[in-house]
Amino acid sequence: MAALQKIRSKGVLLIIIIGLGLFAFIAEEFFRSIETTANQSKQNVGKIYGESISSQEFQKMYEEYESALKFMRGTTSLTDAESTQARDYVWQMHVNYMLVAHECEALGLTVTDGELQQVLNEGNNPMLMQTPFRNEKTGRFDPAMLKNFLQEYEKMRTGGNSQMPQQYLEYYESMFNYWNFIEKTLRQNLLEQKYQVLLYKSILSNPVEAKMNFEGNQVRSNILLASFPYTSINDNQIKVSDSELQLKYAETKEEYRQYVESRDIKYVSVGVEASSKDKAELNSEMKEYAKKIASTDDVTSVVRSSNSLIPYSNIAITKNALPADIQLQLDSMAVGTVKGPYYNASDNTDNVIRLLAKVQEPDSVLFRQIQVTGTTAEEAHKRADSIYAALQGGAKFADLAKKYGQNGDSIWMTSKQYEGSTLDEDNAKFIGTINTMGAHQQKNVAFAQGNIIVEVLERKAITTKYNVAVIKRTVDFSKETYNKAYNKFSHFVATSPTLKDIEANARKNGYTLETRNDLYSSEHYVGNVTNTREAMKWIFDAKDGEISPLYECGNNDHLMLVVLMKTHKEGYRPLEEVKELVRAAVIRDKKAEMLASKLKNVKDLAQAEKIQGAVIDSLSGVTFNGDSFVKATGAVEPALNGSIWQKKANAFVGPVKGENGVYVYQILAQTKQNGKFDAKQEEQLAIQKHLRSLGNYSSDLYFDAKVVDKRYLFF
Repeated sequence: MAALQKIRSKGVLLIIIIGLGLFAFIAEEFFRSIETTANQSKQNVGKIYGESISSQEFQKMYEEYESALKFMRGTTSLTDAESTQARDYVWQMHVNYMLVAHECEALGLTVTDGELQQVLNEGNNPMLMQTPFRNEKTGRFDPAMLKNFLQEYEKMRTGGNSQMPQQYLEYYESMFNYWNFIEKTLRQNLLEQKYQVLLYKSILSNPVEAKMNFEGNQVRSNILLASFPYTSINDNQIKVSDSELQLKYAETKEEYRQYVESRDIKYVSVGVEASSKDKAELNSEMKEYAKKIASTDDVTSVVRSSNSLIPYSNIAITKNALPADIQLQLDSMAVGTVKGPYYNASDNTDNVIRLLAKVQEPDSVLFRQIQVTGTTAEEAHKRADSIYAALQGGAKFADLAKKYGQNGDSIWMTSKQYEGSTLDEDNAKFIGTINTMGAHQQKNVAFAQGNIIVEVLERKAITTKYNVAVIKRTVDFSKETYNKAYNKFSHFVATSPTLKDIEANARKNGYTLETRNDLYSSEHYVGNVTNTREAMKWIFDAKDGEISPLYECGNNDHLMLVVLMKTHKEGYRPLEEVKELVRAAVIRDKKAEMLASKLKNVKDLAQAEKIQGAVIDSLSGVTFNGDSFVKATGAVEPALNGSIWQKKANAFVGPVKGENGVYVYQILAQTKQNGKFDAKQEEQLAIQKHLRSLGNYSSDLYFDAKVVDKRYLFF
């Protein structure tokens, strides 16, 4: 009882202790959830309408497009520049789709499976013409070919076609992924088209506007024009007060609205180049390779050991598969000769070329094949001999293919599908065989592990091809050269703690301090140097006036230092930042007032011509709806066309304030067209005018969506 009484006496204290414990537990979970949310946010590449896009999600979208692009081009990889361009395209297309999808969801617009199928059945959509499912005779998309392919793919996927060659399996998988991309993109495009049609149908005209539109083209005037360019008055003659700047800024503020933040920077970028010693050593090495490649029968091994930028396979290829400088050299080379080493400045390489053969071969071959395998290579060879003998005896190719678990379908092979790839001996032999066979010819081609029975059905686009071995090596700097350049630049950075020091020391070291204003995070490179992502991340995280660390960038061949000068946040640029632009607008207005004042009592062109600064010219066929280009001011002046509305012949008009000057003019003559008024046609023309101004609707959607782009943190 005494213990209970003691506990009761401490009741308030116990409640506080328990309460603090519960609070600590809840607070711990709260801060943990904040930390988790923050970590997730760091993995996002952007936002659209507040919805985050993770780096993994964006990478998946990119990989889908990359796969489709490689399949469409018949290549196995993309260059760094192509990858960057592809990522930009994927981002832009996704943003555009999400903007429209957001609107369509509110409107209840969708694309049904039936609508998609109708587009497939019609086969007219340009996207469908990029697929392999085209009828060779009609050149049109063939839904039946697509259906057959999908059935074959499903059979292959479920193991119903286990005898299909590995290269077929890989090709079918690539084609299936490509079709999925096309179907997905087609559905998105159809939704965007629906929204555009709905938007455009909301633009209307009326009989009154139609009549004005018609009359605006009917009267053509020839005028004698006196131009008074704003440049005829020196800017120094114009005084601009702060209050005038404030008024003009308020009037034109929307022109200075910034929807995406940017940065102003100064930077020093130094490229590391090969020294004379480096160049001499490479040239000596290339001379040795030139001797080897001229005297060997094993060209493949020589090219491989040289670390050439261009792989060699023992097949003939089209000239377009080679770099431009190699193409130029081939025109002057005889078969069997070697050229080089020679230096090519456009890609900074030393080159050696050996032309082994020059032949006439098809660019495209239609063929079918039966792959023959066995438990041993000898068994496969015997089985292939038996199949080939059956073919020569009159057996049908398709029946034999089916007997050995293959479909025997025909396939088009084009030069682009293999050019630029590194082919092993078997693949090179197979492609070389197909390219040299005649139409309707059959062959039994033996390989180390089996055979392929092949039949060529058709050959197209006979062209000149070259069996050419190229050793192309970049003229790189040595480690010694790089270290020397790095140490010099590092000393420059260490002794330049302020912008003033950077400016002074840059001159001493022969460096150039560059300026770049309005750098956006959507850009990929600083100073057109690749691999500057770390510098970009620093730029958009630093504070004004800060100096970056030394960055190694490019292809490990550039050194960079950056100074963040100014941050421009989203919103309206302050007057101080755009003062010169506003001042120019005020000066233009004041010049217009001065010139108009000079001209206010002018009654005809003869009087106008006597005023200092007048430039006389004539304009023909001026209409209300047209555009008038004035030579004296070098600009199109819409105000002139607007001022001519319902004016009569011999009328004197002005002064007219334009963009680049003030004008007065005399109407010398007028001609009226004999056009017949068609209200419906004119309404349609008026609608077309409005549609042109509606073309920027996506920009309005973009701003409303508050799109955030932080790809620079990841790519």
